[in-house]
Parts: sequence; C-alpha cells; structure tokens
Amino acid sequence: MKSNAYQGPNPEKIRRMFSDISSRYDLANTVLSAGIHHLWRRKLVRWSDVGPGSRVLDCATGTGDLAIEFKKVVGSGEVVGTDFCAEMLIPAPAKAQAAGLDIRFETADVTHLAYQDAQFDAASISFGIRNVGDPARGLSEMARVVRPGGVVMVLEFGQPNSALISSAYNFYSRKVLPKIGGLVTGHSKAYEYLQDSSALFPCREDFAALMKSTGRFASVEWRPLSLGIAYMYKGVVQSQ
Repeated sequence: MKSNAYQGPNPEKIRRMFSDISSRYDLANTVLSAGIHHLWRRKLVRWSDVGPGSRVLDCATGTGDLAIEFKKVVGSGEVVGTDFCAEMLIPAPAKAQAAGLDIRFETADVTHLAYQDAQFDAASISFGIRNVGDPARGLSEMARVVRPGGVVMVLEFGQPNSALISSAYNFYSRKVLPKIGGLVTGHSKAYEYLQDSSALFPCREDFAALMKSTGRFASVEWRPLSLGIAYMYKGVVQSQ
C-alpha cells in the first residue's frame, strides 16, 4: 500500500512523551476538556453501529476509555485495546475491572498490527491518529484486520469552520491549555505539541481523503463535534 504524502511525527519521540505524562494523563484530560471527551467517545461508539457480540479493536487506547465504551455495548463480544506506549496501558486493566468489564489490553503499533485479516467487526482510534508516524499506513492496517462491510472509526481534534469560534479556541489551545497541562502533568511541552499537531493535522474532507487514499474503504463519512473542535470519521471497509 502506497502511503499518502502526509507524514506524522517521529514515533520514538511520541512514545517518550506519552510515557512521561502517562501517570497524570487521565486527570489532565478531565481538567482540560471538562470531561466532554467521554461524551465524544460515546457518540463515536453509537455511530459505529456495533452491537452485542461484535469484536472490536481499539488502537492507541491509552488508558482504555474508548475500549471501555465499546465493551459496554458489545457485551459478550470481544474488545481488544492496544497502544504502542506500554506505560499508557498500565491503568487500563484496573479501570476496566472497576467497571466490571473484561477487556484484553496489549502493546501494539497500529502501523504493524499482529492480527489476522478480517478478524474484527470494527477498529477504532481516538485522539491518536495524528500521533502516528505514517497515518495512512495505520489506517490501512486497521482496515486490514476488519471484515468487509465492517467499520474503522476515528475520533480526532480538528479546526472549527467558524472564524470566531476558531479564534477563541486557538487562544485557549495556545495560551491556556499548555499551562494547565503543564501544571497537571509537569510537562507543558507535551501539551504545546498536542495543540500544534491538532492545528496542522488534516480534518474534514482532507482527512476523509487521507482515509480514501489507502484504497481500503468503500465509503468515508465525517461529522463535527462541539462546533468543530473535534471530528468523527467512519470508513466502511471494502472487499479486497
């Protein structure tokens, strides 16, 4: 599969950054988003149309939030949560157990998934695809392990269409977010990177085009969240 021209950050730098902030990551997310990221994840799960018995692979699962939301819906179905940063996964099993959910967590790189073709009904990634060194390859790998007609679901930050909203959001992201993130985690540079990467990463039609460039999807749709602060993407996997 030929990669799209867009290339992401250095994977080892990203691994070290998330390792540094892993112990305070959940607290920082809650403070910075006022908890709205949980609502976004629930909307993504609903749009995926997975149901009881479905098998789901959640990539870049971090501390397991999206994997947990999927498991609540699939019931006896299987959810596997993966992340290439082992330190980020440390809290995930306990969070799942506290919710009474059986989820398998594994260390895995989304660009080199060690799963068979067409093994899952859905694959997902939330706030992680912009941190992948080769996002097109990561999307292609996610589609490879999903059955034809299944879905690849992406949740990612973007840029609001409205100039007024965009201006206010950019002020918060550039001036406020790194300071608060730094106070909570002790690593303000990490939150400067997260803002910069969000501003530069393709969204809306451009990200849909990136997904289509893999040649893996029969269709790609997108929906804005919270006036365009974030976006959901749904790619239906085509027969190969």
